[in-house]
Amino acid sequence: MTLRSTLDAASSEYRERRAAMLGKLAELDAEHAKALAGGGDKYVQRHRGRGKLLARERIELLLDPDSPFLELSPLAAWGSDFPVGASVVTGIGVVEGVECLIVANDPTVRGGASNPWTVKKSFRASDIALENRLPVINLVESGGADLPTQKEIFIPGGRMFRDLTRLSAAGIPTIALVFGNSTAGGAYIPGMCDYTVMVKERAKVFLGGPPLVKMATGEESDDESLGGAEMHARTSGLADYMAVDEHDALRLGRRIVRRLNHRKLGPGPSAPVREPLYDPEELAGIVPEDLKVPFDPREVIARIVDGSEFDEFKPLYGTSLVTGWARLHGYPIGILANAQGVLFGAEAQKAAQFIQLANQADTPLLFLHNTTGYMVGAEYEQAGIIKHGALMINAVANSKVPHLTVVMGASYGAGNYGMCGRAYDPRFLFTWPSAKSAVMGPQQLAGVLSIVARAAAEARGQVYDEEQDRAMRELVETQIEAESLPFFLSGRLYDDGVIDPRDTRTVLGLCLSVVHNAPVRGADGFGVFRM
Repeated sequence: MTLRSTLDAASSEYRERRAAMLGKLAELDAEHAKALAGGGDKYVQRHRGRGKLLARERIELLLDPDSPFLELSPLAAWGSDFPVGASVVTGIGVVEGVECLIVANDPTVRGGASNPWTVKKSFRASDIALENRLPVINLVESGGADLPTQKEIFIPGGRMFRDLTRLSAAGIPTIALVFGNSTAGGAYIPGMCDYTVMVKERAKVFLGGPPLVKMATGEESDDESLGGAEMHARTSGLADYMAVDEHDALRLGRRIVRRLNHRKLGPGPSAPVREPLYDPEELAGIVPEDLKVPFDPREVIARIVDGSEFDEFKPLYGTSLVTGWARLHGYPIGILANAQGVLFGAEAQKAAQFIQLANQADTPLLFLHNTTGYMVGAEYEQAGIIKHGALMINAVANSKVPHLTVVMGASYGAGNYGMCGRAYDPRFLFTWPSAKSAVMGPQQLAGVLSIVARAAAEARGQVYDEEQDRAMRELVETQIEAESLPFFLSGRLYDDGVIDPRDTRTVLGLCLSVVHNAPVRGADGFGVFRM
């Protein structure tokens, strides 16, 4: 059926919500600008002065003209001691008609050295490539590990090389285009890729540079004889192609992809693409700034699905969870969206059945979060809320169809798990600037700590310090509020990016196309459902 919107874009309520969202989006733009700035103007100009392209310029020239690039984890390392973006750009783009996972070192940030967040961001990129059968193109220019933080990089960092070999073993092509240094452990990136291109007189690939060789063996050497592109193309055989300059390397990279004969294994769109009947621009005014105020997720669904058509499943049962079928950019999809925040037993049972049906029909699932978690209290415990919540989480955990998750508002407690939060490995997870995630709301958490502390004081026969209690509550609420915000969570790679709500349909359309590079098949069975 076609959804009918009741949103009044002329109302003061809508205008207030929209103004609050636009304010958050301005903050998001400012944080993204930090990632775009790389190491800052001084190091950008130094890099350009060497006749080199910036990381995103290399990506742009690699991609098909006028094709999209879905950048992933752009806020990685936000709130840490390292620059926003973690000195590497990752994302998905189209090269010669093939969707590829692209990883580009940013040499303007400490020479492209890998810090702990670089490693985590690269791991996430590898996971996406493997799950979705995406060829990987590494645009390499890095001095290796950030040595002062080697204790956090060295041991886990070996997974980067393991991942490259596993991608190749799974029949997923890997390509390295080397524009500058790729030294020490970084030398294994071109060494373990299926195809390697090196730029003449620029690429330097060696396990140990001249100073280390001198210290280790006493041998005098130079960069070119140790690891230059000419040597690797003519003598060691590490370079499969030698490019005359950066533009030539990117041209060769595109030619390699053209010859891969890479094909999608999942089905294509099952229907023509139709735009929603309602303006996606209005998505900026739907979520209230106070997440305790509920909103109807159908207003969101009406602005992201094809033709605003949504066949709701069990509309009269478990009404605080909306479930149903739709198409998005021509792809069939099942949607689970929180309506009133709290998940009761009926909602959990409804979700579990719906997830089973989606697996039976090999249909991807989209989870739209705005939940405070599962209902608590004696009445609900006696009615089996633990069993019912476990039923839903079991279904989510063992579902095999691709999952996409968007956190629009609240995502608290076990509701985050039941709605396929990061721990449940959705193929992609994005958040809106309005989102918040934590074990519980700041006031609730501070209140619980207060109750526990008060009970402990009474048990010891002490007088409870009310002034200290107020100070503790305020401190805890401030801390939890800061740690539940999307920039903080995105900086720790708990999502794949904070997105503008108005871009949601486009982002999900790109993700649905990507997940269909791999076969789309439902689960053959689930764990034991406690009834």
